[in-house]
Amino acid sequence: MSFELETATVASENLRRVAIDPVSRVEGHGKVTILLDEDNKVHQVRLHIVEFRGFERFIQGRPYWEVPVMVQRLCGICPVSHHLAASKALDLIVGAAKVTPTADKMRRLMHYGQILQSHALHFFHLSSPDLLFGFDSEVGRRNIVGVAEKYPEIAKKGILLRKYGQEVIRLTAGKRVHGTGAVPGGVNRALSIEERKDLLKDAYQMIAWSREAVQIIKELHQQNPALYDQFGTFRSNFMGMVAPDGSLDLYHGVLRARDADGRILFDQVDYQTYDRLITEEVKPWSYMKFPYFTAMGPEQGWYKVGPLARVQNCDSIPTPFAEHERRELVAYAGGKPLHATLAYHWARMIEMLFAAETIKELLQDDDLSGPELMSTGERRREGVGVIEAPRGTLFHHYQVGDDDLVTMANLIVSTTNNNQAMNTAVREVAKKYLDGQQITEGLLNHIEIAIRAYDPCLSCATHALGKMPLEVTLVDAEGTELDRKYKA
Repeated sequence: MSFELETATVASENLRRVAIDPVSRVEGHGKVTILLDEDNKVHQVRLHIVEFRGFERFIQGRPYWEVPVMVQRLCGICPVSHHLAASKALDLIVGAAKVTPTADKMRRLMHYGQILQSHALHFFHLSSPDLLFGFDSEVGRRNIVGVAEKYPEIAKKGILLRKYGQEVIRLTAGKRVHGTGAVPGGVNRALSIEERKDLLKDAYQMIAWSREAVQIIKELHQQNPALYDQFGTFRSNFMGMVAPDGSLDLYHGVLRARDADGRILFDQVDYQTYDRLITEEVKPWSYMKFPYFTAMGPEQGWYKVGPLARVQNCDSIPTPFAEHERRELVAYAGGKPLHATLAYHWARMIEMLFAAETIKELLQDDDLSGPELMSTGERRREGVGVIEAPRGTLFHHYQVGDDDLVTMANLIVSTTNNNQAMNTAVREVAKKYLDGQQITEGLLNHIEIAIRAYDPCLSCATHALGKMPLEVTLVDAEGTELDRKYKA
């Protein structure tokens, strides 16, 4: 099937092609192609993911205990998420259906450290230049350096929030990037009382700064609702994991989905059965799959995941400041689901606050220093691990043979779950800002902003200075170049 503007109904030889290539992403490349007629009317828009990684294949044949370390190389930004999702799946292989309290809380602490540092990185380093200076502001200062010059306190707090999250990861996983703290059946270390005290003394400041970050993005929405409520807005289903009582839990729980009006589609679903709910569609123009709810079909069953989906999918958030902010967001939307693409930033900062509060609570729990690190039980041949990664719901599914070697691996990463949503957002922005217009740098930035709101893997290559290298070439039907814009 094809969505509006996915495939042009006019013969392609009669259309001009604009390509944004590359659009940077985590560990790879993507591009946006747009087909226009002679009046610059938009006929087709596609976000292509053109790199093939193949982890699902080359994990096969490896010993299962290597997998939690290997899969971290999927991503340089959120390796903890893949590390933990794989470990949860392989817990079942070694018979550890329930890990020890120490293992559970060490993993949770590691995960919420990852949420904190990743959300801070995305908001302060990548998105704040657009939000603070404006979408069409001077390109030369629309980066983290410009933010540091104009708003030094905001930039400083963003850097220190991320640093704190990385320190939590270092102490729980062994190092800041590509650690080894979780193993099938448990963890390989606990925290000492001194390590907990060292982290706890700064936790209160992280909560205070996270509360300030929520205020920044909330006020932007309130001051300019015409922009923030309409930019790239579209209706869709949404899905995420919640605790059994319906509260927000980013580490473990059950699957819940709602339709565009907020009605429950399914709830309390054991994620071991995810493959009965979700079908992964393949399209010839992208290496990234298009998941959808099988019962609804590809046209009606696609969905959003990630912060905006999670904050509106849960019934409550189990920490006081984040719950207060969740209620503010719900009230802003009038009690109905908020589908504004830019509201992802608002929800993301609420989650950062939730992570900071959760870290503080965990650090006061003596189970983090307990002696029981591993669990065992009856061996199994198959396991599914799911975690709510910074960008959305992450599935790891493995089968292991009697020789301990992996025989099957299937991954649905967070950005994959958002594939159709990102394509739709780009099409909505192209219709509104490109249709009938001449290509400008500002146009490219609008498209980037729509993609970046999802914090996809596409943005990982820009983390150094908050820049996304883009090149757009306008050619006619004969392939003659008419115009070119480049932004490094």
